[in-house]
Amino acid sequence: MIMVSVESAAVRAAGALREHRANRWSVLVLLCFSLLLIAVDATVLHIAVPALTAALEPSSVQLLWIIDIYSLVVAPLLVTFGTLGDRYGRRPFVLGGYVVFGLASLSAAFAATPLALIASRAFLGVGGAMIMPATLSIIRQVFTDRRERAIALGVWSAVAAAGAAVGPLVGGVLVEHLWWGAVFLINVPLLLVALPLAVRILPASPRRAEHPWDALSAALSTVGILAVAFGLKEAGSGHLLGRGPSLAVLLAGVALLVWFVRRQRRLDFPLLDIGLFTQRGFATGVGCVLLAIFALVGLELMLAQYLQLVLGLSPLRAAVRMLPLMVAAIAGGLAAAHVLGRIGLRATVGGGLALTALSLTPVLSWGTEQHPVMLTVCFVGIGFGVEVALLAASDTIMASVPEARAGGAAAIEETAYELGAGLGIAVLGTITTIVYAPSLGTVPGIPAGLMAQARESLAAAAHAAGEAGATGAALLGAARVAFVTALHSTIVVSVALLGLTALAVALLLPRHVPTPADAGAEEPGGVRD
Repeated sequence: MIMVSVESAAVRAAGALREHRANRWSVLVLLCFSLLLIAVDATVLHIAVPALTAALEPSSVQLLWIIDIYSLVVAPLLVTFGTLGDRYGRRPFVLGGYVVFGLASLSAAFAATPLALIASRAFLGVGGAMIMPATLSIIRQVFTDRRERAIALGVWSAVAAAGAAVGPLVGGVLVEHLWWGAVFLINVPLLLVALPLAVRILPASPRRAEHPWDALSAALSTVGILAVAFGLKEAGSGHLLGRGPSLAVLLAGVALLVWFVRRQRRLDFPLLDIGLFTQRGFATGVGCVLLAIFALVGLELMLAQYLQLVLGLSPLRAAVRMLPLMVAAIAGGLAAAHVLGRIGLRATVGGGLALTALSLTPVLSWGTEQHPVMLTVCFVGIGFGVEVALLAASDTIMASVPEARAGGAAAIEETAYELGAGLGIAVLGTITTIVYAPSLGTVPGIPAGLMAQARESLAAAAHAAGEAGATGAALLGAARVAFVTALHSTIVVSVALLGLTALAVALLLPRHVPTPADAGAEEPGGVRD
């Protein structure tokens, strides 16, 4: 009887393995679809900002929170949910993430106030963080052949990049033909289809109870990042707490993050493998990823508003104008490996960042006039340069560590992507707010209340101009000039950061892709699956 039971269990296990092998490409399609939803949601609101502002009338700080609370929640929770997935199984987190993401999308679509939308976007971030790390881990689980796994991971990486790039186009189409809430509502029917498919085809993963989860580390990273972002935003406006208390919150957030880093160095099984940063190539690569995404996503938001509110384009036409950036980014991703092989690591990363900075420079001469050809040229340079630098930096990150620590390196890289996106919007948005409001002087014939509203943001100024009657055109014209002044300030900061990063690359990175000094080295807590 025991022999029969053992044999039947072995047969069932072999049958389950064969079924998962047969379904592996279906699993890949489902996981890439999930990742696409998460990536699109990070940038889909960029084109919807004017319509959203007209409907909900958020303050400048509330608008920044609406846009980047998603990335700021995803960033610290990626590693947390990745560790929990290892401990309790990844499949339940994907299914639970679908449910959270769907409910949060429904709530966001019909949010009636800015605070309700901020809360919904935060829960969207929780759902995204539950899904994203599990997608990569499940791909590694079901693709046991190394060559097939490389193809699958390449597809996964391409979908991640394409999702963020196509977000503004999706937002433009939906806002143009429906309303701003449609950018969230479209997730619901898609997830209703995906959830039963996921229940049917996603494999169970082994539970590793020996993988400890440090709740204090998770809390320190999450609260620290949100406190830094809150302090940055409020220091720029001072509306809620005033600038003094806002700076105190900012410093408290920095202190929490320092505590988090010191705690990781002491733990036998850290939440984040901080020891990887002792590798110079790895640390430089992560810095390049963070700053490149910082500049790209923050500027993408500002340029989307410039196209609609300064140049007067409709949401769909603005999204089409940004298509060259997306196409160039895809081309850069395809060309990066060839470029890296021809000119070496240092020249590829530094050259990509330098091309991005150079492509931004003409924006400093732009005003409120149309310049379609130069706009296209700049977008092509920005998209191609950033993507070449990103993929070369990613190659540096993964090549700088032993294979046994590749999971920890991937977790840090994913966190750098999301953190760069969130901080890019927070910092560049704050600079825009600081410069824009004082640059918008008093317009004759406009009541003080409407002027105060107009100084919140350019989108708020467009809404106020519609209520001002005959003098609204003068208000909108002055607001456009003030926004261009603020945009120039963000460009200067971005060009300086990109230039300094390119210089650091020239000094710190080797000419060619590094390899780990000891491929078999494993430190306590350094192993991540």
